[in-house]
Amino acid sequence: MTEERAYWLAWSQINGIGPVLIRRLHLHFGSLAAAWYASPAALRQVEGFGSQIVEKAVRGRAQLDPESFFQNHLQKNPHFFSPADPEYPRLLLEIPNPPPVLYYRGQINLLENQGITKVVGIVGTRKPSEYGIRWTRRISGLLAKSGFTIVSGMAAGIDTEAHRGCLDVGGRTLAILGTPLDKVYPESNYRLYQRILEQGAAFSEYPYGSITKPENFPQRNRIIAGLSRALLVMEAPARSGALISARLANEFCRDVYALPGRVDDYNSQGCLQLVKNGAEVIVNEEQLLEMLKAIPPLDLPQQLSIFDTTFDTASNAATPRLSSRKKEEELCTAAVPPRKSEQTSEELAPELARVLQAVTLEAVSFDAIALQSGLSTTEVSSALLQLELLGLVSQLPGMRYQRC
Repeated sequence: MTEERAYWLAWSQINGIGPVLIRRLHLHFGSLAAAWYASPAALRQVEGFGSQIVEKAVRGRAQLDPESFFQNHLQKNPHFFSPADPEYPRLLLEIPNPPPVLYYRGQINLLENQGITKVVGIVGTRKPSEYGIRWTRRISGLLAKSGFTIVSGMAAGIDTEAHRGCLDVGGRTLAILGTPLDKVYPESNYRLYQRILEQGAAFSEYPYGSITKPENFPQRNRIIAGLSRALLVMEAPARSGALISARLANEFCRDVYALPGRVDDYNSQGCLQLVKNGAEVIVNEEQLLEMLKAIPPLDLPQQLSIFDTTFDTASNAATPRLSSRKKEEELCTAAVPPRKSEQTSEELAPELARVLQAVTLEAVSFDAIALQSGLSTTEVSSALLQLELLGLVSQLPGMRYQRC
């Protein structure tokens, strides 16, 4: 198992080969250790591995010794999961781009990781109204007292209030960071972060000391959606990144709920669009709680002991398929409103313009866009999310994209 962990880590270090392609390697070869020593001809048999990607893989493998890199990496990053670990969050294995490496701090609960304890995601705008703050804290606290774990992104606004509402009633909450675990963002959430580590846990794809990039933040949305059995959008304008989380949650077969607001309220437009296109409406606390409790339980995997379900990263000491109610296409529409941005490709940042040029009016695959643009899969994924928010492209089922 340790050897396979080393190869998950090693593949994640190769520029241009992101989570989607790494997952395909694993599915094709059965293990990433086998993929590491596969010939270029064998790599070309993997979906998405054209000549340019194969060249990057061959060059990257020649520059890295997986076992040595793994041992050195452990010195600064002792706590992380890979999909090779039985403790890796089970629900993330269902998504098309699970993190190859997931770093963690705090109080880890394996029942949460395995989907036994139900986790509910709460997301929304960074600039909420008093109404949004009040209802987020109220619902987060109610769910926490009812045995649910709350997951969010520790961003300013709704995320922060979701964590606080949970913590204030003694509940467990998970923070999915767009920064490494040794950096708090925003800095004003330093005390909140400490509380989360005391009563819950934090996760990140990024190793200690790494540079934080803007594209990290939309990337973590898929982890929030993937860990959740249901996702609540509390307050969101029409161009909110929370709508991307809602679209991802629905693609992952998680139920999506939206808090309605006034029709003339800027912060309500995203939620109203979600409701229009099929999201469940949060009518009151009792109705929401009843629906969330109806989510079917998952069984504990046989390889895990029910008596060894929690551990603290400070000491490493152990202590005692879903179906969405709405059609995928309907909620995908809600994630990207039809109004186009006024920006032209000439006015976009260079990497956004390159990705936009690779997207046509006909549906095109993610891999084809990456190949045409010449950018890494991480850069392409980030650019596509930004172009969606600008209303220039839309995502279709099967990780295909087209121009709006």
